[in-house]
Amino acid sequence: MRKRPQLTGRAAILAVVVCAIAMSLAYPVREYVAQRRQIAQLERQQAQALKDLQKLGERSKRLDDPAYIRQQARARLHYCGVGEKCYVVLDTSKKAKQPKAGSPPQAKAPWYQTLWESIEAADRGTGQRLEAGRTPAP
Repeated sequence: MRKRPQLTGRAAILAVVVCAIAMSLAYPVREYVAQRRQIAQLERQQAQALKDLQKLGERSKRLDDPAYIRQQARARLHYCGVGEKCYVVLDTSKKAKQPKAGSPPQAKAPWYQTLWESIEAADRGTGQRLEAGRTPAP
């Protein structure tokens, strides 16, 4: 009896064909997976953009309300309406005056406060030039 070889010619050709098919499909499958990943990322970005658009729409509606505008002017610019008495409470305790060691320097006065103080100084005729955050001497 003749011993049959383990790898025949047909099996070798079949193995080559299977390898060729696998290699020809590897690149398209890789591209397909990359495109699916990109589509998922773009869908997340679109959902985030829709959320942002909705928030901006709500903000636009609020900005159309005159009461909201007045409230923001009071809160942000310390606006005081006609005939109203407005007060600014200053903290004069020792803790407020002495900054802690290693803390950043205190912020300068807002621009509108400096402007108002310079107008008051001009009205008094003192001729002093004010620096930001400093009050004139009486």
